[in-house]
Parts: sequence; structure tokens; C-alpha cells
Amino acid sequence: MALFFTSDTHFDDPRVLKIDRRPFPSLAAHDEALIERWNAVVGPADTIWHLGDFARASRPNVEALLARLNGEKHLIIGNNDPETTVTAKGWASTQHYAEMEIDGTLFVICHYPFRTWNKIGKKSVDLHGHSHGKLTPIPRQYDLGVDAWDYRPVTLAEVLAKRRRGSARTTTTAADDAAAAGN
Repeated sequence: MALFFTSDTHFDDPRVLKIDRRPFPSLAAHDEALIERWNAVVGPADTIWHLGDFARASRPNVEALLARLNGEKHLIIGNNDPETTVTAKGWASTQHYAEMEIDGTLFVICHYPFRTWNKIGKKSVDLHGHSHGKLTPIPRQYDLGVDAWDYRPVTLAEVLAKRRRGSARTTTTAADDAAAAGN
């Protein structure tokens, strides 16, 4: 069993094709591609946390979508998750915020990126969505939206490895980490 994270799938939301310029010819193609990519990495026995903006659809359509997606699904509610999404059958839990400790590290999980968060001075990590890969992160902060991850869920190991490899948008220095730890 593996643990996965994702955000900002925006299933059944036609605005996402224009606003975020996603490379799909139609909303149906977008949704099918995201379902395929989800199920290619997440197995039925895995756990996945969706960090908000899952879908804008009727409750029956959200429930049908959840039934097609692998894994035990937890929802961190986003600003584009209507009641039909939040109350749909198929979620193991729904909440606005969560904290979890993994291998001795505290992970703070919310749809929105924080400027500061619980135990930031003790090396805790902020996992978020909402910014669609457009926000320059601060140390120990990770955007888990599909726009930043080839339209698929990711493991923590993948997220942390990307930061270590470094890219123009996510490179931090030891001085950055030390400055953040002083908060």
C-alpha cells in the first residue's frame, strides 16, 4: 500500500481548459486522461489525499467518478468543491485541513499554500494545491496540483526527490532552510 497526493483535477469543470491552458482538446478528453493517469499510479489498496478542487458536477456524477478512481480517497476541501463534491459517497474523509506525521516529519495539508504553518521552525512541511504550479515555493512547501505533476498523483518520495534534484522554480538553499527554520 502506497500513499499518494494530488490536487486541482477540476473534473467536469470547463473553465480549467481555458484558465490553466491544459493541453486537452475537450473537457471529456481532459477528464479521461486524468482518470487514466490516476489509475496508472494509484492501486486499489493505496491511499490518496486530494488537496481540493476535485470536481464541479452533480452528486451522482461525482460518485460515479469516485467509483472509477483507484484508492482510498480523502478530500481536503478546495474553493471549487461544491456541496455535491464534498458530500458525495466515495470519500473516506473530507476536511479543510489535516496534519500527519510520516517518518518523523509533520506534514501540514491544506488546499491553500501557507506563508507560515504549524511547526515550521521544526522542519514541518506544507503540502498544498490551489496555485496550479504557478507559485514560487518557499522552503519545505510543495504544490501537489496536477498542473505541476504531469496531470497525475505523486508520492512524497517523488515530491521530495524533485526538490533535491532542483529546478529553476523549486531550488532552495541551506540558507533558505535556515532562515525559514528561524520562524
